[in-house]
Amino acid sequence: MTVDIASLVSNNLDIWTTAVDRKPSSGRGGGKQISLYGINRLRALIFELAVQGRLVSQDPEDEPATNLLNRIKAEKNRLVASGKAKPGKPLAHPSSWPFAIPGNWVWSQLGHVTNYGQTEKASPGTLPPETWVLELEDIEKGTSRLLERVRCSDRPFQSQKNLFQAGDVIYGKLRPYLDKVIIADEGGVCTTEMVPMRGYCDVRSDYIRLFLKTQFFIALATEAAHGMNLPRLATQKAREAPFALPPLLEQQRIVAKVDELMALCDALETESASAIAAHQTLVEALLTTLTTSTDTADLAANWVRLEAHFDILFTTEVSVDALKQTILELAVRGKLVPPDDSEDAAALIQKWENAKQHLLATAGDRRIKVAPKPKAPPFDLPSHWQFQSFENIFLFIDYRGNTPPKTQSGIPLITAKNVRMGYLDREPREFISDETFSKWMSRGFPELGDLFFTTEAPLGNICLNNIEEPFAIAQRLICFKPFGPTNTRFYLLAIMSQSVQRVLDDNATGMTARGIKAAKLKSIPLPVPPEAEQARIVAKVEELMVVCDALKAHLSDAAQTQRHLADAIRLGTVA
Repeated sequence: MTVDIASLVSNNLDIWTTAVDRKPSSGRGGGKQISLYGINRLRALIFELAVQGRLVSQDPEDEPATNLLNRIKAEKNRLVASGKAKPGKPLAHPSSWPFAIPGNWVWSQLGHVTNYGQTEKASPGTLPPETWVLELEDIEKGTSRLLERVRCSDRPFQSQKNLFQAGDVIYGKLRPYLDKVIIADEGGVCTTEMVPMRGYCDVRSDYIRLFLKTQFFIALATEAAHGMNLPRLATQKAREAPFALPPLLEQQRIVAKVDELMALCDALETESASAIAAHQTLVEALLTTLTTSTDTADLAANWVRLEAHFDILFTTEVSVDALKQTILELAVRGKLVPPDDSEDAAALIQKWENAKQHLLATAGDRRIKVAPKPKAPPFDLPSHWQFQSFENIFLFIDYRGNTPPKTQSGIPLITAKNVRMGYLDREPREFISDETFSKWMSRGFPELGDLFFTTEAPLGNICLNNIEEPFAIAQRLICFKPFGPTNTRFYLLAIMSQSVQRVLDDNATGMTARGIKAAKLKSIPLPVPPEAEQARIVAKVEELMVVCDALKAHLSDAAQTQRHLADAIRLGTVA
């Protein structure tokens, strides 16, 4: 039975082009990287159907593949008899073949239909300078596109390489899951991480290549590869791999159809990638109308405009995350809840100053200093808000640069590794002894509701302390303990916002591992709304985050359904 891929794509286009893999990005500040899961699965499906004889119709006029296999055996015998080839080790046959194939096909093994493992070697200094020298890194994983062509004059080598000819299939046997397979368009040499091979008689190189790129073969090779750090497919294991051999003319039709469908996949991917980019640009533009709203009435109107189109705007995790970040921006800039004219931030700031003076008088802690108000606000605020520096709001409990001796059990030790953006993760779990704890925690004990902040690797993660039992804190971590009545949930949200994160980054040092010194951090300004307004802002943010989480949960459910449908189609269980 054959499958009409063009109709399959047309009838299930939403599955293929909207099913996505979502992975956290590597950069600081969150975000997601989207890969087009459906189209990638479609490519895999095409390869699988091709080598199962389900991509093109069989022609009863084609010479049966058994005749081709007999010619291959005869040619190999002639080559061995003439000394031009080695007989090789006998191949162990599998107990069963992995899938059904058409009646005019035949099962064989890679070592029977190709010269896999009989590569000629080239020694250093024996080749012309214009010789192509191919390395595994020159081939893009997955797509097998050639990224770079380097000549011997620019890449001289000191150890033996494998020789290949134009038309040879070159297979990356090191880390086979990287799926690197190309057909050489000229002769050259390659590293021993790759194996050149060519088919006997009428086994086409382009058919061999697509067979090696099937999920079936990649899984087989990955499972058979040995070596913990650098898994490498052993030669004999590769030679014994099952190989579904079609008649020559069907090989040609299969390769032509695969090329046609890969071009369709490329077009779909380009179109889908453009659509995703356009969608995200639209979302960001509309969200910007919220943060640039002139007053709460303007914001309310803009919000209603967006809310009416939630179903088409927030259809990816990236867009929902952008909405969450916009909510934090509105919160930190005083645009999320209506102001109350009877409130002013000055009253709260005075409470903090009174609390600091009381602590200074009673405790004599030299860390407590009355610092001046920041002179350069980093962004605009409502007139009834103010800015105050970190050190005017919080006492810093800082154990950075020191690591206590750890034990297998005892008092929990919280490090920067436990502080995520917005929440405290108890994994990984580390401990110190009771004796170390009593000596270590000499600078103060965190309380429920205090904030934990990471100063580097990564910079700027912030979370609330929700641990009730005794614990210690350690390196790359500062505890912010408020001096007076402070809604630390508001400051959790404020420090998570892009506006404050941008200020932190502007004051950080380091090229790759960004970090900030405590002395620099203390002077950075934070927004101060009136006390009651802080509570209203936190309540509104939490309400809106519930909406965002519901949106994301819906996306997750939809994505899971799309995956199941895509996999079902790949396996041929959906008509």
